Amino acid sequence: MMSDQSVPFQQPYGGAYEHLLEKVRYDGAYPTRERAEEAVRLVLAGLGRQLTGDERVELAARLPLEAARILTAQISDTQPLTGWAFVKDLAARTGASLATTRWDTGSVFCAVAAYAGPDLLTRILHQLSPGYALLFGHAELTPAA
Repeated sequence: MMSDQSVPFQQPYGGAYEHLLEKVRYDGAYPTRERAEEAVRLVLAGLGRQLTGDERVELAARLPLEAARILTAQISDTQPLTGWAFVKDLAARTGASLATTRWDTGSVFCAVAAYAGPDLLTRILHQLSPGYALLFGHAELTPAA
């Protein structure tokens, strides 16, 4: 006789990561969750190559575990990239257009900014080369002369 018990559905990722993916999917108007996840993986890996030190560690602690793993699995680049060079580098790695890659970057960075909070995001932007603030959905502030 067969058992009537059903096997519980297990998500491949934790709920917090699923929430991140859904936020990126909604904000980026991606047609599928898989497309949103491609963007998350690409952009977080790129950010992991640019971000170092305490800001990297603190951001990883605030992100869902799966996202933190993507971020921290990267070895930091020896040559920092400006925001635009960051987008061009990601586009070259994937073969996607600059416009698509810029959209992906902005969609993911806006979600990352929500996890980071304003204080950490300010520190992150001070560490990164010029041009990242706009990618995070913020005005690029320059010191007064």
